[in-house]
Amino acid sequence: MTSVATPAVTALPFAEEREISGAPAISLADIARAHGVRFLLATFVDMTGKPCAKLVPVEAAGDLEKGAMGFAGFAAGLMGQKPQDPDLIAVPDLDSFTPVPFIKEGLAIIHCDPHVNGTPWPYAPRVILKNTLARLAEKGMQAKVGAEVEYFLVKKNDDGTLSTADARDDSPRPCYDARGVTRMYDHLTSISEAMNGLGWGNYANDHEDAAGQFEQNFNYADALTTADRVVTLRYILNILAEQRGMTATFMPKPFTDRTGTGLHFHLSLWSGAEPLFPAAGSGTEGKGNNDDGRGLGISGLAYSFIAGILDHAPALQAFLAPTVNSYKRTGATTSSSGATWSPRKASFGGNDRTHMIRVPDTNRIELRSGDGSANPYLAIATAVSAGLDGVEKAADPGAPSGPGESRPDAHQLPATLLHAVEALRQDPVILASLSGDPEIGKYYADAKEEEFLSWHNQVSDWEIRTYLTSI
Repeated sequence: MTSVATPAVTALPFAEEREISGAPAISLADIARAHGVRFLLATFVDMTGKPCAKLVPVEAAGDLEKGAMGFAGFAAGLMGQKPQDPDLIAVPDLDSFTPVPFIKEGLAIIHCDPHVNGTPWPYAPRVILKNTLARLAEKGMQAKVGAEVEYFLVKKNDDGTLSTADARDDSPRPCYDARGVTRMYDHLTSISEAMNGLGWGNYANDHEDAAGQFEQNFNYADALTTADRVVTLRYILNILAEQRGMTATFMPKPFTDRTGTGLHFHLSLWSGAEPLFPAAGSGTEGKGNNDDGRGLGISGLAYSFIAGILDHAPALQAFLAPTVNSYKRTGATTSSSGATWSPRKASFGGNDRTHMIRVPDTNRIELRSGDGSANPYLAIATAVSAGLDGVEKAADPGAPSGPGESRPDAHQLPATLLHAVEALRQDPVILASLSGDPEIGKYYADAKEEEFLSWHNQVSDWEIRTYLTSI
């Protein structure tokens, strides 16, 4: 729940190595050897966000770069393929090259764009985001994004229940607790040093609202870079926590009585070096004024972008809150700390964390309805598409809501994943936001309905307690 003003962008540390004027193009193998890398994790995620990879020795980096690394798409996960379909070919993006010697000496991650028969695969989340950003670029705009990655550190007990990894972290209101941070010093500093070693600009690491919950922040960047970094950070957190005998989980609601885990996005549009969200005369230093007529100091374009997100909010939740468990978080009315920090309506306001969209300063908006299970590529792609729809229609979100309030006409956010799926099916803009093809949106909706019904068909302990002797 950071309130720090958006920091400056840190450039990708390895991209410039490929831009030597007049020199031959530098190969993936050259970059890897220059950084002492012996093996590459050629990585992409499926539509659920699961990281899929092959471990490639540097000697075969040329084959990877030439498109010779195939995956069975149906086996990889939710990727729009059947067992009989041709291979997904992982095409590496050299700008995403990320050494991770703190995990294994000589190892690096490289994010890939899956292709089929020589064409970018439109179901691949990274491809979907790139298609959205290309549409934005056609209008002379770029999206910059910051992400707040929250997670729990837990251990699984012999009886299958979960407990916090730090047994002494049991306060009902542990947010920002200096002692909890200190007890997890080794873990938190190892993650911080990893991010800073990669040039991400880690600027804060804190204990979040629930016992066992943490957040570690890094500088914002262009949308694709931030999505890549969220995927990479989740991987780093998982592995380093596991090495210390813990599990890092991004499950939205692992504990009934505690605050859930969010994945909040800070969004802004730019034209080259010019930010487009501040109102004329409000500056870019993060301090708004009243010259926009509504007190937030942001431009008409920013209001239209907000309106687009609010208009499509119910359908967006299928991507921002994409699991059955997500709605245990958004449906909660309280927690042990006294707040859920999770919006229930599609409202917007100023520096107020009760809204779906918070406007903390003139530079950005914070989208707060996403949770830890969100696929960052799909979440950003669909949110930007919704906002762009608002810009194209010059939509007006009306007056901002006051603290803890919402407009009477504000959309109620979906109560369950099934409600979100139905909202998605009824929203042609968001259905078509996945590579411009509504059939991909329908495929995703069908998969999520099946996920909901798979859960719904399980007999739970609650049902046994409630119904066994009720009649």
